[in-house]
Amino acid sequence: MMEVRAKKALGQHFLTDQSIARRIVETLSEGAGPSRSHGHGRPWFCGADAPSERVSSVRDVLEIGPGMGVLTQYLLQREDIDLKAVELDGESVDYLLMHFPGIQGRLLQADYLRLPMDKVFPGPYRIIGNFPYNISSQIFFKILDDKDRVPEVVCMVQKEVAERIAEKPGSKTYGILSVLLQAWYDIEYCFTVGSGAFSPQPKVQSAVIRLVRNSRTSLGCDEKLFRQVVKTAFNQRRKTLRNALKPLVPEAQSLSSDLLDLRAERLGVEDFVALTEAVAAL
Repeated sequence: MMEVRAKKALGQHFLTDQSIARRIVETLSEGAGPSRSHGHGRPWFCGADAPSERVSSVRDVLEIGPGMGVLTQYLLQREDIDLKAVELDGESVDYLLMHFPGIQGRLLQADYLRLPMDKVFPGPYRIIGNFPYNISSQIFFKILDDKDRVPEVVCMVQKEVAERIAEKPGSKTYGILSVLLQAWYDIEYCFTVGSGAFSPQPKVQSAVIRLVRNSRTSLGCDEKLFRQVVKTAFNQRRKTLRNALKPLVPEAQSLSSDLLDLRAERLGVEDFVALTEAVAAL
């Protein structure tokens, strides 16, 4: 039987635990259309309320990095979604086409990070996947670039990354991705996955998180500057913001905001919006 070799350069660790795979797929909200008939019961929503109408009305779903199809097999059984998958590894593509005939015509051999998503889906789409550890942050930044078309993301990432994204202000793990993603998404830390669920076993634990687009339509400040302020603030997170922001705004010393006497990890999204407005006014 054909197998796929896990490639270190691609950050591949294949999930082999079928119960975890089903649980991840069931975390993705119900879509529009016929109800599911695959017999796994009610979807598991990480303890959250039922998803918004905006999420459930979106049928198009992209799976990032299907690998050997551990999630794909269950996604193909769902009648409430229209699935496409993107996979960079040619060996995995051959495996998927051989073992899952239903993926024919839905599978793109491409690098998601370079994929023009408007060519894949003309309208809104949701994302699911076991993200490669080595590019998970880059994937999230691309999702942010298309945030107005992506109402939901369900993904498995390194546990440390999941905790950072879901963390609240005041923690040492709270960082750039925490602020940028929480500005636009409600984040749920769903469950932890041990290294024994993979082949080969990673040296770290993993976790599944769910992101649901919030109702924010605008930050109320320049979004590009907001990103610059957040990144610059955390690049020297041990310094107070008055000193950390000097590389971006040498005039930061002249600002009267009390926020500047704090460190970046103490500020929530709204604080960073206020700080960005103050910087813009200089």
